Amino acid sequence: MSTADKNHFKLNRSRKNLRRDVGRAVADFNMIEDGDLIMVCMSGGKDSYTLLDILSSLQRHAPIRFELHAVNLDQKQPEFPEHVLPDYLGRLGVSYKILEQDTYSIVTDKVPEGKTFCGLCSRLRRGILYNYAESIGANKIALGHHRDDIVETLFLNMFYGGKLKAMPPKLLSDDKRNIVIRPLAYCKESEIRRFAQLSEFPIIPCNLCGSQNNLQRQAVKNMLKVWQKEFPGRVETIFRAVCNVSPSQLADLELFNFSELEALRRDKSNSLNLTEVG
Repeated sequence: MSTADKNHFKLNRSRKNLRRDVGRAVADFNMIEDGDLIMVCMSGGKDSYTLLDILSSLQRHAPIRFELHAVNLDQKQPEFPEHVLPDYLGRLGVSYKILEQDTYSIVTDKVPEGKTFCGLCSRLRRGILYNYAESIGANKIALGHHRDDIVETLFLNMFYGGKLKAMPPKLLSDDKRNIVIRPLAYCKESEIRRFAQLSEFPIIPCNLCGSQNNLQRQAVKNMLKVWQKEFPGRVETIFRAVCNVSPSQLADLELFNFSELEALRRDKSNSLNLTEVG
């Protein structure tokens, strides 16, 4: 078998693995329905390229009809290769739009030196994309977050925010205008990286976030990488825990009614006594 044939075989196997995980996530969370117009957010990174590829594959074989519309937000970062995504999306023949908003200048002007850009950058980007989705009638917004992103976010919120929360595979935005889906929620980052390399996607690095050292997310990513190396399967186990929550075993007063336990115990006791009398 030639090298090209071997790579083609590896690519098909990787795509099959990802399609299986995406299909399972779509079914579990009812992410895609007949007649949906899904806006696929493209950053130029490995995750968004993979997201569009797998959703396009599902679209061709799914028993329901849904439309995809790829969108990239050009934030006017210095040296951003503006031609890469239009060339790639044009060759694919998919419906797409490049939005141009100079959020780079806003972020670099507003964020103090030494602080990370991610918070403000993501808020600005989210607002622009959400508004555009509404303007074209897209009822779903697909993001490229994967399983490892979800686990990392869990620890970020615990370590730095004092909250036990991560990224849900499907959510309704705070303003109730948009439904966001994460079809790659069950996919491993290592498989996505492998698929992107085999596919030879024209990756665009993020010079805004990537230029900053000591990001909190990178610290968490490194921690998980060490855990995974020392204890293979640990990240997968942590992700399963996110999907298997026991509210009564935590301490959130709004999530579980601890104050009513005595009343519940009495009710249970009375029920048992009535049964014995009967």
